[in-house]
Amino acid sequence: MTRPSASSSPSSGSSSEALELGGSVWLRAGHETLGGAARIALLEAIGATGSITGAAKAVEMSYKAAWDAIDTMNNLAGEPLVTRAAGGKGGGGTKLTPRAIRLIETFRAVEHEHRKFIERASAAIEGFAGDWDLIGRIGMKMSARNQLSGTITSIKYGAVNDEISLGLPGGQTIVAVVTHESTESLGLAEGGAAFALIKASSVLILVDDAGGAPIKISARNQLRGTVSKVTRGAVNSEVSLELGGGTVVTAIITNESVDTLALAAGGEAVAAFKASSVILGVNG
Repeated sequence: MTRPSASSSPSSGSSSEALELGGSVWLRAGHETLGGAARIALLEAIGATGSITGAAKAVEMSYKAAWDAIDTMNNLAGEPLVTRAAGGKGGGGTKLTPRAIRLIETFRAVEHEHRKFIERASAAIEGFAGDWDLIGRIGMKMSARNQLSGTITSIKYGAVNDEISLGLPGGQTIVAVVTHESTESLGLAEGGAAFALIKASSVLILVDDAGGAPIKISARNQLRGTVSKVTRGAVNSEVSLELGGGTVVTAIITNESVDTLALAAGGEAVAAFKASSVILGVNG
């Protein structure tokens, strides 16, 4: 599979940056991703060093993350791509199987052709980079009702979990808690683009009390907005909040809750959900 994406480079004679077309290549096994550039680079490093420790260091990946990636690739390939040799007179080591070597060769060949395609498309179609990136985002198939795109504004690293803040177009921020391995494998970094997935059933809707006192709740994410739509069903209702900047968050709550909170289009409300309910993803 291949997907072009937008990147930027300094324009000639100007301090501003002009868009150019970039892209990425990845391999799939069924509906699961077998490997992209990072995992192929890991396989190549294993072939060069004969060591998981050396390969992980070469691609700036933790030892555990490297083995997790290898296990995933072995499982998805349906056969070993990496084998560990027992120690002895000649010492032990880690080796690539012939299947892994062919996979690397195939990936690099496809990547070469992909770059040629990107160059032709970029030259032929004005504005192709931005359009293709948007096509990739809107074409994602996810069960989560809320799919919000933003920019990573901060990362607080922990021993096991990291706290990621994602700035939304309207100025509000979503906080997610993910494992440190997920931060590494997704390549999350401040200033990078990412998207947040939140199930509508995980979102609570709150309103200020009659005195206008601020809402107190343990949920880390509290996004204030205007009710744009209330769609009633037999038991539950779908409530959508406009947050600004074109961002909308939707919740599924009971009809009784809609009536108790007096929710109606145009009213102010808050969408609340736990940081642990947020799944982060990146394109490519």
